[in-house]
Amino acid sequence: MGDPGNAELYRHLGARLEEMHQTGSSTNHLFYVSTPASVAAPIIEGLGAAGLNRNDQGWSRIVLEKPFGRDLESARLLNRIVLHTFDESNIYRIDHYLGKETVQNILVFRFGNSLFEPVWNRNYVDYVEITAAETVGVEERASFYEETGALRDMVANHMLQLVALTAMEPPIAFDADAVREQKVQVFRSIRPMSVEEVARRTVRGQYAHGEINGRVARGYRQEPGIRENSSTETYVALEFYIDNWRWAGVPFFVRTGKRLARRMTEISVHFKRTPQALFARTPDEEIDPNVITLGIQPDEGITVKFGTKKPAAQMQMTPVEAEFSYRRSFGAAIPEAYTTLLLDAMRGDATLFTRGDEVEAEWRIITPIEEAWAQLPPPSFPNYSVGSRGPAEADALIAGDHRRWRRLEHAEQKAA
Repeated sequence: MGDPGNAELYRHLGARLEEMHQTGSSTNHLFYVSTPASVAAPIIEGLGAAGLNRNDQGWSRIVLEKPFGRDLESARLLNRIVLHTFDESNIYRIDHYLGKETVQNILVFRFGNSLFEPVWNRNYVDYVEITAAETVGVEERASFYEETGALRDMVANHMLQLVALTAMEPPIAFDADAVREQKVQVFRSIRPMSVEEVARRTVRGQYAHGEINGRVARGYRQEPGIRENSSTETYVALEFYIDNWRWAGVPFFVRTGKRLARRMTEISVHFKRTPQALFARTPDEEIDPNVITLGIQPDEGITVKFGTKKPAAQMQMTPVEAEFSYRRSFGAAIPEAYTTLLLDAMRGDATLFTRGDEVEAEWRIITPIEEAWAQLPPPSFPNYSVGSRGPAEADALIAGDHRRWRRLEHAEQKAA
């Protein structure tokens, strides 16, 4: 413990590491920095000034937690500082979503199965929906969240990573440079938004008091440490377009929020409808298009929804689902995401970590949205209650041609 700006702290750390080496500890160093971006910079510089960025007896690596900056300019500055101190090969910008089994399995599912890859494009896909819903509020993170909000906290890293893995082209190999290069290409292809487009294609929300799981919960502005007139968003929904050959014209709808009805993170790829002339006896609303859903949490697995004939009916269809569950199929406990990622950092495998130019590419998408919000009239907060599925405006964002969000029903309703 100590002041990150005090050079003496790093001299003591170096001396302590040397003592540990003398008693048989590993000579390799892995520094884990989980602080606000404003504190990360002096820690990196302190490690460098003390010579802890170099290691003649082994390796010296650094893991940097999100948020990596708070906008494009601060991310660029932090990149310059860390690259001046550590080599890129020893920098591990961590996003724990990338350590989840189903997130890693996206690439295997897409590129390892000839059944799915040929239809994973604009010719067959109607829209893609990515959701990260939480039932918890800000908990003990009020001061952090007031400065950050849902867009910076979730979309600028977790959600954009899911977009990239869903949309990227096949890498030439499953190694760090090949995979990360394809993700960067997706970020560069996401269509930038003008202020007018931000007004049409984004929705902000903030939760009011309500009931969740049978308990009354306070609203965001009543949380300890939150300003009574706070305009910080706890919910955001956005519509992205990826202007490349594979995805031209296919909307990617992204939503994330706190204090929603159910904890759920998933990617749903909605396919185009078939011509319905063959099934004229079945009402349109009963013929659901095919959907592939990759569940990331709490239940890791994959669901494929397809149509089948109703028993004893005259060519009437009904949707059914085929499910794969990691837990049921493999039995063994799935390792925690951080366990996977920290082990990879120690192994020197950066495939599941973000590269410097990748982080900056993400902020090029997010920073103009933040700047547009600052110019637009503020929303009337709060605009959704605890335990709901979010603001009604999010439904209008996705509506059209039978498009709709997958249900965010209560967990007990789903179980029933």
